Amino acid sequence: MAMQWVANKFGGPEVLEARTRELGPPAQGEVTIDVRAAGMNPADFKHIASGQDPSLLPLMLGYEVAGTVAAIGPDTALASGGGAVGDEVVAFQVLGGYATALTVKAEDVFAKPPAVDFAAAANLLLVGSTASEMLHVAGVGANDVVLLHGAAGAVGTSVLQQARLLGADVVGTASTDDFDHVRHYGGIPVEYGPGLEDRVREAAPKGVTAALDTVGSDEAVDVSLDLVADRGRVVTIAAFGRAKKDGIMLLGASNPSSGPYRASQRARLLQLAGEGKLEVPIAATYPIDQAPVALAALMGHHPYGKLALVG
Repeated sequence: MAMQWVANKFGGPEVLEARTRELGPPAQGEVTIDVRAAGMNPADFKHIASGQDPSLLPLMLGYEVAGTVAAIGPDTALASGGGAVGDEVVAFQVLGGYATALTVKAEDVFAKPPAVDFAAAANLLLVGSTASEMLHVAGVGANDVVLLHGAAGAVGTSVLQQARLLGADVVGTASTDDFDHVRHYGGIPVEYGPGLEDRVREAAPKGVTAALDTVGSDEAVDVSLDLVADRGRVVTIAAFGRAKKDGIMLLGASNPSSGPYRASQRARLLQLAGEGKLEVPIAATYPIDQAPVALAALMGHHPYGKLALVG
């Protein structure tokens, strides 16, 4: 029997309910995974937020997991090739990762790099592929100077590392408490708030060539537009209203190119992580049976790094 958390109504952590169900054998093209860790992302609590169509219920949470293969369908191979019971794997994008086990499409399952632990592996691909797409769409390469809003967030941390691999410099906005984290991953930290534009100009005296926004505030968009000459190089994943109004690129579920691009990056990101070139800092882990507590922590202010459910 597998345990899985579901939401039978909209709201916050209080609406989560644990259910048990029998998982039958996987069909051709499917893999059943014993979940060792489930990644946690803001998309999880947004997925069950109030104000949505009740016909969507019940809803499952969790878009990425890491674990071991419990069973594999006939004539089926993992996306990374091969596959056998007991193999350590990562799966993204899935639905219902807040579980002890689940069956997913084999095309979304990849071998886990041995050097990456389960909690980090389960938190790698959603933020990593988002960061990769932001850099790709903005055309970031060697000698670029990037303004990154939200540099100490999960996506921001991945952007910092991937930008450094591309040879770009990054000026990243953050609270002063997180400056050391931004520096650790190669960024030049600046404090957000009044006077941000002047601080960015001081940190990047030769100018800024691209801006990536993970925050969505008017301040982030306004400063980006003031500093970056080409609006095609201003990219956001959060400023939904401003994107259309100001002619900047919005990435995510509403953009039909986002899903295919992010899927194309999974193997590359796992390789980078396996080589020690892409890290996922973990702030805390919670047992799977404490998912409501973990979701409350995710929605609040928690230490720097990602959260994971572990089993």
